[in-house]
Amino acid sequence: MAAWRVLAVKNFFPLVHEHPFGKGKLLANPEYQFERAQIGSLDCGIVRPADESAEIGSLTVFCHGFGAGGDDLVGLAPELLQIAPLPKPTLMLFPAAPLSLEDEGIPGGRAWWNLSIQRLVDALEEGRYESIREEEPAGIDAAREQLCETISTVLERHALNYDQLMLGGFSQGAMLSMDAACRGLPEPPGALCLFSGCLICERQWKPQVHRLSKTSILQSHGRIDPILPIQTGKWLTELLQAGGCEVDFIEFLGAHTIPFEAIEHAAKLMAEVGKPSAA
Repeated sequence: MAAWRVLAVKNFFPLVHEHPFGKGKLLANPEYQFERAQIGSLDCGIVRPADESAEIGSLTVFCHGFGAGGDDLVGLAPELLQIAPLPKPTLMLFPAAPLSLEDEGIPGGRAWWNLSIQRLVDALEEGRYESIREEEPAGIDAAREQLCETISTVLERHALNYDQLMLGGFSQGAMLSMDAACRGLPEPPGALCLFSGCLICERQWKPQVHRLSKTSILQSHGRIDPILPIQTGKWLTELLQAGGCEVDFIEFLGAHTIPFEAIEHAAKLMAEVGKPSAA
């Protein structure tokens, strides 16, 4: 099992904080705390029960997108914990991508692998769709291995099965989550959340996607996404469905973001993988 080194512990959130969707204020969940730890080779933010003796019933992992900071998606935690009717406490993991983008002029920004957004835009404008669908980015193998090592370490520590895992991510993090689910994890996750992701690695994913036929899959994509047009997300849906998977696809009027509706659906999946019957 990979090393697990706690770096810092603090209360989860202030007593009150602004609701991220403008619906008033949310009370902090006093039953959870935030800690930072290095698990394997990845630095992670962890939202966990304050009671260290609490039995963990599920693991939720969210991978941030290209250029974001490692804690970019931690703000999802209060929403999900408030909505999800969890039968047992959960542990939420927010790994920081291994590559720093400081030298590329993005202070605090990180990446799972290097990419060129402009090259993607040019390929779409020129109709070179196959080059997008079939691209296997340099660095994706290393990122997948690091993520899977971290996940397996946490599952082993808490005696959890892979069907008690909800894996997800946003943008580049969604692509990595899909890659890990298809050809990284030894067993498929119980749930997969793909926010504003797209189809890449088609030749590598297509023979493996059938293994996700029993995984609960949520996908969301904005109709006016200027970075990853919605068609790139629909390619991914088609691949999954062709492999025998059921996909809950949320198409929303918005850009490159995560809508509240998708968070509500993710909370339901988080509760499902936490049910004793899922173990």
